[in-house]
Amino acid sequence: MGIDEKKERVLKLKKEKNALILAHNYQEAEIQDIADYVGDSLGLSFKAREATQERIVFCGVHFMAETAKILNPNRKVLLPDLEAGCSLSDSCSYEELLEYKRKNPDTFIVTYVNTSAAVKSLSDCICTSANALKIVQKVPLDRNILFVPDQNLGEWVQTKTGRQMDLWPGECYVHVEFTYQSLLELKNKFPDAPIVSHPECERAVRMFSDVVCSTEQMIGYCKDHPAQTFIIVTEAGMITRLKREIPNKEFIPATTARCACAQCKFMKKITLDKVIYSLESDQYEIEVPLEICKKAFIPIQQMLEWSV
Repeated sequence: MGIDEKKERVLKLKKEKNALILAHNYQEAEIQDIADYVGDSLGLSFKAREATQERIVFCGVHFMAETAKILNPNRKVLLPDLEAGCSLSDSCSYEELLEYKRKNPDTFIVTYVNTSAAVKSLSDCICTSANALKIVQKVPLDRNILFVPDQNLGEWVQTKTGRQMDLWPGECYVHVEFTYQSLLELKNKFPDAPIVSHPECERAVRMFSDVVCSTEQMIGYCKDHPAQTFIIVTEAGMITRLKREIPNKEFIPATTARCACAQCKFMKKITLDKVIYSLESDQYEIEVPLEICKKAFIPIQQMLEWSV
């Protein structure tokens, strides 16, 4: 089958199986085309919670599908490829965080959504890059904070809020590949293009940027800014969403020291063929142990309440 035939097959199966297809901004263009909703982790969380369909097919990575299951446990949540993981999520294990919590029982744990369900279950509140500033500002001033697991996002939050936190030593392998030097070379080619960066990038990149924000916030910034060309410093899949939403402007994907186009190998594991198989065979279903599900729901729900 060609791409168009595969898309038609997905849409037919989606209707037959009463499924909702959710896709992250970093997915390939053809995956975004067949999704009912494309967005960042925060928007996807809201959509997963509101889903009334029998199935949720999550075109993203494992922790996102787990979050959908926690928020809507009565729905069947499918992840088309179980190997769609996350280097950032892997940087903090349940056992490590549990040991930290035993030694620091009074610390308020703010956990980035890029973590396993088990890690979320040990947390006081979850956050995304879109709401991290708001979440941290709501933590009582008399509580020490541990920010898990992205040290770059945490450092950016500290800078913006003035709130000192302990930072877990984790990072996204894609975002740390962007360098000041690679951006400087692009800026010399496109001097009038604002640099729009994700907060998971390292400090030198963030400081050189015109704005640092979540992927969803990038849409609004680029729509409202008078510039016609932008340098986008995040996973390359975001360019697809930007071009679709703002077709009259140009978006330049930031290069890295290693390659001309930064792609997450985990996000790119989801393909149309795998989505078709997932819908046809109800694979691969994501299950979260009931006790973990109940405990993890509390900090996720806290995030959604503090995000309004």
